[in-house]
Amino acid sequence: MSVDAERMSLAEPYSRSSRPWLTSLAVAGLACATVATAAQGSGRFHWWAGFILIPAALIAASGGPLLARGGGRAFAGYVIACVGTLVFAVGALLMFGVMGRGWPVMVVLPCLAVAGTYLWAAAHPLARGLHRAVALLALTGALLGLTLQLIHVNLIHLKTGWWGAFLMLAGAIVLGNAAELTRHRMPYRLQAITLLVGPSVVAFLLGLRFLRGW
Repeated sequence: MSVDAERMSLAEPYSRSSRPWLTSLAVAGLACATVATAAQGSGRFHWWAGFILIPAALIAASGGPLLARGGGRAFAGYVIACVGTLVFAVGALLMFGVMGRGWPVMVVLPCLAVAGTYLWAAAHPLARGLHRAVALLALTGALLGLTLQLIHVNLIHLKTGWWGAFLMLAGAIVLGNAAELTRHRMPYRLQAITLLVGPSVVAFLLGLRFLRGW
């Protein structure tokens, strides 16, 4: 009985450590199979893109176990997974042969990756405020990329100067984070607020100018 219990105790850590790897590899394989099958069904299958698609899926899968472990390695796993996902998206666009129409996806995905880093927000109020501003600006960039994609596939039609709305939104985000910093008592607070307010006002006014066509 004691020998069996010892064998089980030794095998259990290995099974736990291998589970994230198996899950990540299964997701990567499913993603590759789905993209390849959909590309074949659309009649635009470019087989050579698999040399980009498959390695990218494996790179993204290698970040999964690090994310599952948590702690300091989770951020490294997140970066690896994001890099693999970006390359995978390039491979998918090439496999479908739609890089000319789908290039705004390459704006959306990096911006979402940057926005996702806010899960590792700093403890210091100043660093956290600046990080939050960057993450929200990245979300604005993702919205901009999504809008470009909708324009490219002719789902929406916007007048010239529409990008001014995103400049105004970016200015409002930075200004809002500057206002949030006023709640905290910390060194260099006024300097940080001044550095945020200046660019935010300029961006808002430029966006208004583009939007109204002045």
